[in-house]
Amino acid sequence: MISLRYIGRSVPRQVPSAIPHLPRKSLSTVRKSSLLQQSWRGASRPSYLAFSTSRAVREQEGQVDQELSAKLESELQVERDTRDSDTLPSPLQGFLDSCPFKLEDKPGQEEVALTRKFGDESIRITFSIADLNNMDQDDADQLGEDPALSDEEAADAAATNAQSGGGNTKGSINQGRTKGGNFAVAPEDSIAPSDRAEGSYEDPSTGEAEQEPSFPARLNVLITKAGKGALQLEVMAQDGEVLIENVYYFKKPELADAKTAELDWSRRNLYTGPPFGNLDEDLQILLERYLNERGIDTGLALWVPEYIDWKEQREYLTWLSNVKTFVDA
Repeated sequence: MISLRYIGRSVPRQVPSAIPHLPRKSLSTVRKSSLLQQSWRGASRPSYLAFSTSRAVREQEGQVDQELSAKLESELQVERDTRDSDTLPSPLQGFLDSCPFKLEDKPGQEEVALTRKFGDESIRITFSIADLNNMDQDDADQLGEDPALSDEEAADAAATNAQSGGGNTKGSINQGRTKGGNFAVAPEDSIAPSDRAEGSYEDPSTGEAEQEPSFPARLNVLITKAGKGALQLEVMAQDGEVLIENVYYFKKPELADAKTAELDWSRRNLYTGPPFGNLDEDLQILLERYLNERGIDTGLALWVPEYIDWKEQREYLTWLSNVKTFVDA
């Protein structure tokens, strides 16, 4: 039985044989028809060019180049006006002058390193300015929240919950044991945010001025001893606190900073230690003191976020300048 596919292929070939042979036209008739067709085609051809999306000639300059260059220049001017100076601010430089760490910072690179010697140990701390750009939107909203809003909410709550007695009444003054009770603090009696010290806000629970919260900076602390392996600690520095997240031990120090696929594969199969939160509380405290003794303390936790902010602005200015130079070229 012949398949349908075979029939489909053979049909076009058999059709010409079934068509009867027609008499050939004379040569003069063919020539006349071809001349008529050519004249008709020439008459029916439109006088305008066919539509095409391709450009025959490439434009020498983009239409947005000048506008983009002007905007980049405006951004550069704004950043220059907000920056104090090209040099490292004195508080940041003062920390470097007094601490035992040596700064390693290459322009154009995101990662920054601090190194030092402690006895027979080599300590290297690395952090990146990418932490400032990679913050979650929720974290950015919390850091950028206007303290005045919290003050108004606290004042409204104090006025609503004001009572006429008791020495522990919130939102009251003249807290004594008088029979008449205490006086409620009106919202206009509270200290205005503009009258407080710069960079501080009032804690609604205590009424005391506190520093604005800083963003969390991740530190990678690597402590090595020759021939004895390496201890790696993942640390979070924020608001002057050093919070250990993980502690790893490696017999081979190169596994702590695996830069090749082979080393990374070897590291994956190693047991490097339990989560820090699962350790005994006394052991956690001793590990924190272990870092504090090596200079990884409150001073460092306050310095790193400030330095990241300063370096990020500096790198951003360089980036704006490079982009503008490229656009103008």
